[in-house]
Amino acid sequence: MAKKQITRAVYPGTFDPVTRGHLSLIERACRIFDEVVVAVSENAGKDPLFDFDERVSFMAEAVKELKDAKRVKVIGFGGLTANLAKKLKANAIIRGLRAVSDFEFEFQMALMNRKLAREAETVFLMPALSWVYLSSSLVKNVAQNGGDITDLVPTVVKKALAKRSKMNK
Repeated sequence: MAKKQITRAVYPGTFDPVTRGHLSLIERACRIFDEVVVAVSENAGKDPLFDFDERVSFMAEAVKELKDAKRVKVIGFGGLTANLAKKLKANAIIRGLRAVSDFEFEFQMALMNRKLAREAETVFLMPALSWVYLSSSLVKNVAQNGGDITDLVPTVVKKALAKRSKMNK
């Protein structure tokens, strides 16, 4: 009998910082795939609040609390997601959708990834309904303005945002 092929998905992102919404997507991906590789982007193309090593560390710490943590691997990467998917022999690239406004950008990205890495399908997942409104930008804004983010992010992120906020005052 042939050995079952392992299904592997890569979930790329800036994760600046990781939120409960991101963790919800990882949990959902674990229900579908044997292995989920969370790939923290080195070159965010944005101006991240946290540096690359911090973001990788936060994600590695955050996934430990997940039920299927043993099936999740956290890595840092630079370059194209499509190239990473090929290198990892990933069957899928996970992308999160919160609202219709996310779709146009994500659709374009999915088509480009399909052109560059045909063997990896883009799979769109939505976070749990309780996290649909949540974004890293929103979390940073709330934290920087003294709001309570306790339920929105893992403890490691809450502490880092509190420390960063104190430094900026």
